[in-house]
Amino acid sequence: MAKKPKDSQNTPAAAGKGGSEKPPGRIKQIRMVGKLVHQKSPKTIPIAVAIFLAVFGLAIAGGFLFGGGYSWLYWGPLGFMVAFLLGFVYFTRAASRVQYQMLDGQLGAGMAVLQNLRGDWSVDPGVTGNRNMDVVHRAVGRPGVVLVGEGDPIRLRSLIGAEKKRISRVAANTYIYDVQVGHGDGQVKIADLQKRMMKLPRNLDKTEVAELRYRLKALPASMQMPKGPMPKGVKMPKGPKAQG
Repeated sequence: MAKKPKDSQNTPAAAGKGGSEKPPGRIKQIRMVGKLVHQKSPKTIPIAVAIFLAVFGLAIAGGFLFGGGYSWLYWGPLGFMVAFLLGFVYFTRAASRVQYQMLDGQLGAGMAVLQNLRGDWSVDPGVTGNRNMDVVHRAVGRPGVVLVGEGDPIRLRSLIGAEKKRISRVAANTYIYDVQVGHGDGQVKIADLQKRMMKLPRNLDKTEVAELRYRLKALPASMQMPKGPMPKGVKMPKGPKAQG
């Protein structure tokens, strides 16, 4: 009886070749972040290590001086955990600052922050824009609708005003906020955008948010944008002119 040929598609080698690449593990991600932070802020990692050693050393010394006997066996592990936590918190905050510094000034930086908001938020990137690379993103959550603009402040006013009119056609009584990302007067820095969004009042409950999202689906898309920050000099697809 002839043997059946092996199915090459079911072999581990074939599965490894045909399947998509696995995302980097947690340790590899930490190394990548650490390398990036070290390049942009060389003092961050030494300071984090110094915080760890100082707190851990104080815990050991405190165990010997005030506990007596073998109490350092208790203070040692406890001090290690507290020291690691404080050093890690300092490192993560520094990593966030480096991330915002890299995003600052790039087209799509505000969109990248919006897509990482904590809580019950949904984001529609690039709901409107123009040929001058000015764009407006729409975020929907418990506060209502938040329009986040990136670009020239004067041109953004007309874009945001036109988007508010479009939203009012399907949700006339909803709360609408607008924020412009930048360093000018009345604008919000990219590093403060998430804080500004989270400080907005919660005007709607979950049922009202779901109904608002359903209503906004009736609006036709003005333009589409790729996800994530975009390098300078990239041409945007032509979108319809905003109505004043």
